[in-house]
Amino acid sequence: MALATQTDRRPSAARTLWDSTVGKKTIMAVSGLIMVLYLLAHMIGNLKIFFGAGQFNGYAHWLRTLGEPFLHHTWALWIIRVVLAVSVVAHAVCAYQLSRRDLRARPVGYVHRKARTSYATRTMRWGGVILGLFVVWHLLDLTTGTVHSGGFQPGHPYQNVVDTFSTWYGDVIYIVAVLALGLHIRHGFWSAAQTLGAGSRTRDRVLKTTANALALVLTAGFVAVPVGVMTGIVS
Repeated sequence: MALATQTDRRPSAARTLWDSTVGKKTIMAVSGLIMVLYLLAHMIGNLKIFFGAGQFNGYAHWLRTLGEPFLHHTWALWIIRVVLAVSVVAHAVCAYQLSRRDLRARPVGYVHRKARTSYATRTMRWGGVILGLFVVWHLLDLTTGTVHSGGFQPGHPYQNVVDTFSTWYGDVIYIVAVLALGLHIRHGFWSAAQTLGAGSRTRDRVLKTTANALALVLTAGFVAVPVGVMTGIVS
């Protein structure tokens, strides 16, 4: 009976994965790659703004009809949102917990702060905080219209984007967040590859080059939109 009781109390595989450091890093790697795929698709969609209001608004409408008639109106969009939200929360929670474990493992303070955390680690931590705050602002600005600078027009994303990037603070917030995103991906992509076992002595150079290229493409692609509005290309 005692043996049976001990067996019943054995943690599940999912719990063991979640509690372990390797498990948390794996969750961060997988959730991070999901977000990168979303960002690539989101960036490509954003660039449709350069083809005019009709193309951009049509793309926004298409997102709501994606999967029809097999799926109901907006169901595919909500599935994407839920998967993305779960990925963001899992990524953030694991990052916080791993950071706390790192601090507990080294309780004695260092004379020099730089000796305690590397440049990449500090960039990832602060970049994550900046991106988290930006996501909240971005949703309140262009999804709900709560903090939108002009008269928010539901169903008219082209005009809403132009309104946001017609203000200096809208441009500054967005560009700072995109630069933080580029640095986050530059360090995070290579780290995720190592966690998932893709790294090796022969592949490290390719992975680092891929990480740099991916960060550059996403940064340039996202920054192009506010720059387009500021320069009058998009109006």
